Amino acid sequence: ERHFLFILKSFKMHLHHQAGIAKMSCLILFLMMVSWATAQDDRQQIQNIREASNQALQSYDHEKVLSFLTDDALTTVSNGTLLSGKEALRKFILAAGNNKMYWIRTPVTVEINQRLGLAWENGAWKGYDPEKGKDPVVGGNYAAMWTKASGQWLIKSQLFVALE
Repeated sequence: ERHFLFILKSFKMHLHHQAGIAKMSCLILFLMMVSWATAQDDRQQIQNIREASNQALQSYDHEKVLSFLTDDALTTVSNGTLLSGKEALRKFILAAGNNKMYWIRTPVTVEINQRLGLAWENGAWKGYDPEKGKDPVVGGNYAAMWTKASGQWLIKSQLFVALE
């Protein structure tokens, strides 16, 4: 009888241990699903901001375009010039005068690091001059680093390389 009670007690401990493992596995799976869903949501937010940025560029709303950048954003334009800060980009845009060029960026990849509040976006860009027709007159690839330090996604750094 003593041996039987020992086996029964061992079996109960085994079941309790297995239940704990199952609960932990469920918790880990749940957290992974929440993390994936949050990353998907962040990815969609960045894609939505990119679309709003494209619309602002096409309508020559420079202040709206600049609102998607951090104050200290770094921008390397297609000729290799590095512009340090939002104000430098504003001056660069204003120096173009009445130029009717606008640019459209098409993301290929958006990767999220939730722990650091950072994201990587890369894709293709095209430059259009409505006075020269509907086809792009220049294009290439771009990369952007996004930060969520302020609670909303903003561009911290961007690089444009002319390849077309």
